[in-house]
Amino acid sequence: MKKLYPFKFIPIPSRRVWGGNALIKTLGKSFVECDEQGNETPLTENDLIGESWEISDMGEQDSVVKEGWLAGNTISELMETYLEKMVGEKTYQYFGRQFPLLIKFLDIHQKLSVQVHPNDEVAMQRYDSLGKAEIWYVMDAQPDAKVYMGFKKDTTAQEFYDACKAGTAHELLNVIQPKKGDAIFVTPGTVHAAEGGILIAEIQESSDMTFRLYDWGRENNPATARKMHLDEAIDLINYSKYDESLYKKASCGCCEKPLTENLVECPQFTVNKLNLSDPIHVYTDKFESYIIYICVEGEAFVQVGEEVYPLKKGESMLVPADMPDFLLVPRDRSTVIIEATDGVREENDEYIDPETEAFLEDEDYEGINEQ
Repeated sequence: MKKLYPFKFIPIPSRRVWGGNALIKTLGKSFVECDEQGNETPLTENDLIGESWEISDMGEQDSVVKEGWLAGNTISELMETYLEKMVGEKTYQYFGRQFPLLIKFLDIHQKLSVQVHPNDEVAMQRYDSLGKAEIWYVMDAQPDAKVYMGFKKDTTAQEFYDACKAGTAHELLNVIQPKKGDAIFVTPGTVHAAEGGILIAEIQESSDMTFRLYDWGRENNPATARKMHLDEAIDLINYSKYDESLYKKASCGCCEKPLTENLVECPQFTVNKLNLSDPIHVYTDKFESYIIYICVEGEAFVQVGEEVYPLKKGESMLVPADMPDFLLVPRDRSTVIIEATDGVREENDEYIDPETEAFLEDEDYEGINEQ
């Protein structure tokens, strides 16, 4: 059997009402859409694209290998054929043939809906799905950009519910002024939204469990209304004041940057920022898992023996667990790579405050816990 190699996949575009044109204009993405007959139409800067799914094992949204002798195969086909060689023995024993992460780029131009994601326990019990922990790395942000993350102060379910119905939910939310290089760990249960021109690299669990709570009035217009999940998700929310430790601001330019900055280490994933000015030797036995590289600044390549695999800004690459040691080489001295790999699962993850009363007064919740 031929040896596996680093994979790049064909990006999958996703139109969103809040999207912009930065994925095409800034990152140089080439997107096509297919109709029911299989005819392909190239997308242009006039098409508002909110998301580019870079590495996805989500059934209908299944990434396809872009190049090499396995080009045309889906990631699920790779998982079925190569099993633990793709992700490592421990990861395979835990997730089976499901690739555990979903990698995206987001272009948030207009207002992203106020939303929340469930944790693994609730998602599995109610929906037979993984939950959705995620981390946002800010690749760029306009001066008036905003990220709404958690609450300004401890809040009750009734306060938030009433605010959503009154169209004032955003007034309860903690506001972050994002800057290039910031990283925000969005834990399950954290109410969040964003607006104003933000380009994000997102690492998340392989799940699409998103509950819209408030949509800035779009939910009241038949032309723009999307399904809302406020009643369904009211008991998923962490109503405590936002934990500022989950927000890591970019280091100042006056300090020498370390090679590796840990952005988050949790049961779902481990994410580091690599400030590459010189080549590094990557010892794969240290990981015992897959490695994902996302180039957010500059350009680099992975060198395996005499083979070279380029990685440009706005591209993602999956390095299988079965790979031998390799070199990660920057093409310029200001290259920044986001590295994602398997999480650390020795300890339980506690996202929701067990003391919080998450139910509303005078509401009938019979059957809410049914799947």
